[in-house]
Amino acid sequence: MNNHDLLQRSLAAVWHPCTQMKQHVGNGGELPMIPIARGQGVWLHDFDGKRYLDGISSWWVNLFGHANPRINAALRAQLEELEHVILAGFTHRPVVELSERLSALTGSALGHCFYASDGASATEIALKMSFHSWRNRGMDRKRDFLCLEGSYHGETIGALAVTDVAIFKDAYAPLIRVAATVPTPDARQALDGETPADVARRAAAALERHLEAHHQSIAAFIVEPLIQCASGMAMYDPEYLRLARALCDRYDVHLICDEIAVGCGRTGTFFAHEQADIKPDFLCVSKGISGGYLPLSIVLTTDAVYQAFYDDATVRGFLHSHSYTGNALACRAALATLDIFEEDKVLDANVVRARKLAAALAPLTGHPRVRHLRQRGMIIAFDVDTEDARFSRRFYRAALEREALTRPIGHTVYLMPPYIVSDNEISHLGRAVAGALEAALHP
Repeated sequence: MNNHDLLQRSLAAVWHPCTQMKQHVGNGGELPMIPIARGQGVWLHDFDGKRYLDGISSWWVNLFGHANPRINAALRAQLEELEHVILAGFTHRPVVELSERLSALTGSALGHCFYASDGASATEIALKMSFHSWRNRGMDRKRDFLCLEGSYHGETIGALAVTDVAIFKDAYAPLIRVAATVPTPDARQALDGETPADVARRAAAALERHLEAHHQSIAAFIVEPLIQCASGMAMYDPEYLRLARALCDRYDVHLICDEIAVGCGRTGTFFAHEQADIKPDFLCVSKGISGGYLPLSIVLTTDAVYQAFYDDATVRGFLHSHSYTGNALACRAALATLDIFEEDKVLDANVVRARKLAAALAPLTGHPRVRHLRQRGMIIAFDVDTEDARFSRRFYRAALEREALTRPIGHTVYLMPPYIVSDNEISHLGRAVAGALEAALHP
């Protein structure tokens, strides 16, 4: 097997996600498709012997490297016990243990876990659960949702309702029951003399006005805590979450924290909302929770929400399921991931790694085309001042030529590497980003 053979077979048979397939035809387009033979640590290796440092954790999921021996061992052991069982009327040890451990990470504030397979499904569950809980409590009018400008919460129909990124939403607009939006607290929108906290307070004031006028019909407000990832790594001050929590309490609106991308240590704490010292009514977790091994998502919620469904009538139960709910193998991968966090004191170690990541990109602060170099934990990003609509494709290809996998969002370049990245590998990423930037700006 070589790259060319697998590439041709893939182009003929596989429809790839978030992709205009014509850009890949013949592998001569601006977006080359790379057949991967194996992964080891932070590196991906193709069939022709080339390697690429996975600077985005394979779409933000791979926390502890590819082919991690501890997660591998946990999955091998689980395979000998139970691969899967229906979760309706049955249960198993991995799903119970994972639920208990996740609840403990919230200080037991969110004591009930509902399982799905992916982030968009978690969003759907949280929205449905919020609406249905209000209805069960006799508050049928609370059926609308609220999100931030530029928000992204998934690409299924319900999730698109609270997604405000045009390329995802507009094509399917006739199918969507669109939620209302309120201004983003994105710190890049600071006026002269404003701090990030000032921007947060200004955005929260707009949220307050909207809730004051419409709270009787709003079921929930959904946010990505601290970073709006898919809209260009828009980072904001924790003050916004503190104020949003207080406003949701005042106006009897659920707060949903979508930590699908920003959870599992990405922002420096295990859950991003911890930095605001708040607790949401719903917490959506996915991506990194299984270490990048298997599809898994979890919605955690409060006892108050759970009790709204606790009844003799089935119709008052939460009516959502899929065949692989609480899959034993996926739950075991998640438990192994949590073990690594504890045993290796990963959050402490990431403080040092984050500083080194900042140092690797620090030389770009003086670049005449770089704007808003910013960082929160293990996520670092900057914007590029360019009118070139093809910039992201040019950068992507130039980075691959320098043995680095990146995936710019429009004119925003970011890194989100696995937590096992070494000093030398961080330096490699810094050099690859700098070189790719020059190549993309001066093709």
